[in-house]
Amino acid sequence: MTRTPVNAFDRWEPLDHLLTELLDRVAAEIRGCLGTALTVRRDGGPPSVLATCGVGDRLAPIQLRRGGPIADAAGSGQSVSTDDLFADERWPGLSDDALVGKHPDPADRWRRVRGAVAVGGLSGDDTLVVSATLDGPASPEARAVLRRYEKLTADLLVRVAGAAATGAPDQVQAMLASRATIEQAKGAIMALRGCDVEEAWRTLRRCSQEFNVKVRDLAAALVELLGDPEVRRPAGAPPIRPDASAREAARRMWRAFTMNCPGP
Repeated sequence: MTRTPVNAFDRWEPLDHLLTELLDRVAAEIRGCLGTALTVRRDGGPPSVLATCGVGDRLAPIQLRRGGPIADAAGSGQSVSTDDLFADERWPGLSDDALVGKHPDPADRWRRVRGAVAVGGLSGDDTLVVSATLDGPASPEARAVLRRYEKLTADLLVRVAGAAATGAPDQVQAMLASRATIEQAKGAIMALRGCDVEEAWRTLRRCSQEFNVKVRDLAAALVELLGDPEVRRPAGAPPIRPDASAREAARRMWRAFTMNCPGP
């Protein structure tokens, strides 16, 4: 996989918004999730935090300084988990007392923390880690969700890096807008059909092929159909305005969903 340059992320403000949205989605899919974080270790250097959600805003940086699943996963590129983060003997410098002393306001949040999972992936000399903090033991389901999103995020960052390296800001902005719109549409499908994110993605792709419209345009038309006058998108990204064929496809798709959706 292509190595991601250090400043390919930092130049694009819309990417921050999209990464935050992705972490929010991760947290929503993991039962008992208190927070998530995305960190990257570039060219064998020290890892840094790209985005956080919930308690990840405090726990990710402190793990990089004192040790923890995130730091270990960043060093190895492997999955690291624990059922009791603050009592694990592997990281003696990490404790809830230390956090309460440094960040007293959300002290009750630290008392709820139990398990943690960090999934690392190698990309050339870089390591990307997606992690979650839980109110219970680490679970196989949490690891599966994080693995899926690690692959999705790695692909996104590589594409952004490639476009940035070739000096194509418009391409980057358009890609980020498309990703955000598709995530919005997948969320709507998941809510109606009670399915997971992978099934929502397969459904969206299948319908785009059936109606011969782009996935991005179908997603934008679907979100528009559900009441948003304009699709939400990362700041600075261009608007996506679906044409008549995409709007008709969205209407037919949603009609089929609601007709087949079981009543209360």
